[in-house]
This record gives sequence, structure tokens and C-alpha cells, in this order.
Amino acid sequence: MNLYTKQEAVSRMNHFGTLGEPFVFIIDYKQQQVYVEKQQQVNPGDLLYDLNGFSNSSGKAMKPLSHPVVWHPHPMSFSDYSNSFCIVKRNIHAGNSYLVNLTCETPVETNLSLEDIFYHSVAKYKLLWKERFVVFSPEIFIRIKDNTICSYPMKGTIDATLPNARTRILEDSKETAEHATIVDLIRNDLSTVAREVSVPRFRYIDELQTNNGCLLQVSSEVTGLLPEDWHSRIGDILFNLLPAGSITGAPKKKTMQIIEEAETYERGFYTGVMGYFDGSSLDSAVMIRFLEQRDNSMFFKSGGGITAQSDLQKEYNEMKQKVYVPIY
Repeated sequence: MNLYTKQEAVSRMNHFGTLGEPFVFIIDYKQQQVYVEKQQQVNPGDLLYDLNGFSNSSGKAMKPLSHPVVWHPHPMSFSDYSNSFCIVKRNIHAGNSYLVNLTCETPVETNLSLEDIFYHSVAKYKLLWKERFVVFSPEIFIRIKDNTICSYPMKGTIDATLPNARTRILEDSKETAEHATIVDLIRNDLSTVAREVSVPRFRYIDELQTNNGCLLQVSSEVTGLLPEDWHSRIGDILFNLLPAGSITGAPKKKTMQIIEEAETYERGFYTGVMGYFDGSSLDSAVMIRFLEQRDNSMFFKSGGGITAQSDLQKEYNEMKQKVYVPIY
């Protein structure tokens, strides 16, 4: 699979957009490796995708899983997580950031293959880069239809089985402040490419089914209007909004430096974006819920937003809680 630099990818996307040529794209977190290919040129032997119904895997089915799922995560120690957390908190208290998305890598023992997870997981956006990683993401990055651009940042997760879970997550002051920060960041990001930016829906709840039960996830909707010629500048628009605010923090540039210092591994394609242009509209997702394969070992990547109000133990527990697969 050919990978392009940021500059090459922008040019390629703008060209396809001008021609109304459908294409698929995958962009890594640091925007250093980009896959951009015409829809008909994507090789299913290398890459499978099902992006909100836009798919190259519909003609192939897999048999139901015939064995119980084995899923044993081995999360980083509380001590190691605490070291990263303290770096983030120190920077927040110094005024360098007011929200940092801190993520970790968790080795997982499982009898599931990447293909098993791609075909049997429940998610709006799924992608399998064979023998490298699988993504099963619920989080929209941006959608563009006609001249309207929309983003749906997700911030705030709770176990749906807890008493009064909906009320608890919506009334939690830390989660409310974190979500408001991300919505404001996304609103500012969209304002750089669109006009009349607004927030039609603020803090609504989605349900996510996982192998460990149901989670509640809080989202908002941010919209704006693009110029008539946005198709010819589709690459510029996408990269102008990257990396996604929900998986970095605010202010974005300084927060990315803090992430580089605090995290103990390379994100790679995790927390990048994936999506497609169908010739007239664009849909894309943030690459969270991510399992990577290296040397026959599996590594799940997860994290959460840290603010001045964050509690170390709660954030460590949330990071571990997110290491799941929504298998049916």
C-alpha cells in the first residue's frame, strides 16, 4: 500500500475532489503517513473498510464465532500511569494546557484475530489494515454534505449499569467542563474553514455495546457552512482540522508537546482519522477503539481527557475500562 506525505496527500485529495472521484483515506496521528486511494483501486487483500455503510467487504461473510472469546488485557502499572498523569497535571497547573488527552498501550491476550474483530464487532466505522491493525470506532470526525460541515466530538464515558448512570455523567462537573472545552475547541477549528459555526446539540448520550456490557458516551454536534468550491479544497480542509481536538486537547499545539512528553509509546495511526469521499459528500471518523498487531502480539490503545479536576485513580480505571471489543 502506497503512503504519501501530508503535502502529497493534500494535492491528491484536492485533485480527486475536483474531479468528483470517490476515494478512501487513512491519516496517522502525526500526519506523516497518509493513505489516499481511489475507491476502485483499494485492494481488499490489503485493506477492508466499512465506513458507515460505505464498504468493500459487503460481498464477504464470515461464520459466527464458534468459540468463547478470550480477552485478557495486561494494562500498564498504576505506578507507570501515575508518572504520565503527573507530567500532564504539572503542565495543567503551570497553565500550559487545560485539557490533555492521555493515552496508553495495553498488551492483550486474545483468541480473536484482527479479521474476527473487523467482521464481528459492532461499530459505525470499521477498518482493517491486514496484519497491522483494526479499528472499530464510534466517533465521527467530520461529515460534509452539500455545503454543511458537521463534527460530533465525544467526551465522557460511564458504565451504563451504574445506578442513575445518565444523570451521573451529565451532572459530573469534571466531565461537563472537559466536554465544554472540546466543543469550544472544535467550534474554533471549524471556524477556520467555515462560517456561521454553531452548536445545535450539546451533550447528548449514545449507547455503546461492548463485550463487557453497555457504556454511555456523551457527544455534541457542531456545524458550519463551507464555500461552494469546497470539493476542490477537500484536502486542505481536512488537514487544517487535524489532529482531532478530542484526542489532543487545548490549546492544541502546546498540548501535543505535553502528550509527546507524557506518553510512553508511539500512537502511530491510533487517534488519526479515516474516511471516504463518495464523489459529492465526505464522511470520516477518529481512529479510536484500536487494536494493533506486532510480531504476533496484540496491543490495544486507549485513554481519556485529563483536566485540573481529574482524579488519578478514576482516570486509570477509565483507561482500563476502554480496553474492550464490541463483539456480537
